[in-house]
Amino acid sequence: MKKKVVLIVLDSVGIGELPDAALYDDVGADTLGHVITICRPSLPNMMAMGLGNIDGAAFPGAVEHPTAAYGKMREKSPGKDTTTGHWEIAGAVLTQPFPTFPEGFPRSFLDEFEKAVGRGTIGNIPASGTEIIRQLGEEHLATGNLIVYTSADSVFQIAANERIVPLTELYRDCEIAREMLKGPLEVGRVIARPFIGENAGNFRRTGARRDFSALPPTTMCDLIAGSGRTVYGIGKIEDIFAHKGITRSNHAAGNPACMEAALTAQAEDYEGLLFVNLVDTDMVYGHRRDVQGYANALEAFDARLPEFVDQLGPEDLLIITADHGCDPAFKGTDHTREHIPLLIYGKSLPGNVNLHVRDTFADISATVLDWFGISNSIHGTSLLSEIRKGRS
Repeated sequence: MKKKVVLIVLDSVGIGELPDAALYDDVGADTLGHVITICRPSLPNMMAMGLGNIDGAAFPGAVEHPTAAYGKMREKSPGKDTTTGHWEIAGAVLTQPFPTFPEGFPRSFLDEFEKAVGRGTIGNIPASGTEIIRQLGEEHLATGNLIVYTSADSVFQIAANERIVPLTELYRDCEIAREMLKGPLEVGRVIARPFIGENAGNFRRTGARRDFSALPPTTMCDLIAGSGRTVYGIGKIEDIFAHKGITRSNHAAGNPACMEAALTAQAEDYEGLLFVNLVDTDMVYGHRRDVQGYANALEAFDARLPEFVDQLGPEDLLIITADHGCDPAFKGTDHTREHIPLLIYGKSLPGNVNLHVRDTFADISATVLDWFGISNSIHGTSLLSEIRKGRS
């Protein structure tokens, strides 16, 4: 019988500060704790699986007999960005963080980049994406200069109005930047940030965002694909892994479209990994400090969770987790250094198993590879034997 693992990453849905949060100025961050206690979203399906039973959960919702194994995970890699989090989930633990540029990128690099793309640049500061296009969008329209900016994460972002810079050109410019950003400048991601509108009052980012990631080391995706199985990425998964180890993909934009794409992909006939990123909690609500919007997005996912469960075969596995935090009730607009929640459900597995606190996100990759019987030497410890023992 063909096996699937459905791995859903609720982007930025952290569950409380990590022990080293002080190094990132993130003491007190707790994305789930704050969103749930402030807005009280209805999350009956995740709570039934054990979300509220996770050690240290700072919100109500614990149940007597959770249907899944549950726990939380520490990030071993330095950093708190999307690339680092997803790579560690997939078994690649970084020893050095991707570089960040709180003062902007070196002028020498920008000079060479401008020559390569044939346009000037403006900005070159850490900024909120919506705020910087409000501030610089009209200058961009008048001059044609690209808006470049970064954040607390390791990113080089290029914002451009689609009327001024066609998407094909913007993506080409990002590919040029990706090739140029090497060595000490090798950021985790170059991100295309297209927008539309004619003035600061109606500028709006579109769903045509694209991420151009650094090339990852060997991950579970490579090993699963190398075994002849499918690795099916939904949303920005293909971008996060620079298409490496991804055999099929649907670059859907936004949570509703990604959930539809994932359910369609789950119903198809193949053996392998369905790897899903649901980005709205991070991009649309976390960074914009929209606590109620964040709560609504969690509710919307929870309402569709039974559809994913119903489609599971007897040998399928469902894993729900996150990649970092982005607490909309915390200070600032950046990611937060937090634990991530972990829910593991399979119709052939016992529920009500407390996995407590894991030392690395990479335990997910080890568990997935173990499920498929793929031998490997990448990071992480499989949780299957512990779950099968039913130890709570």
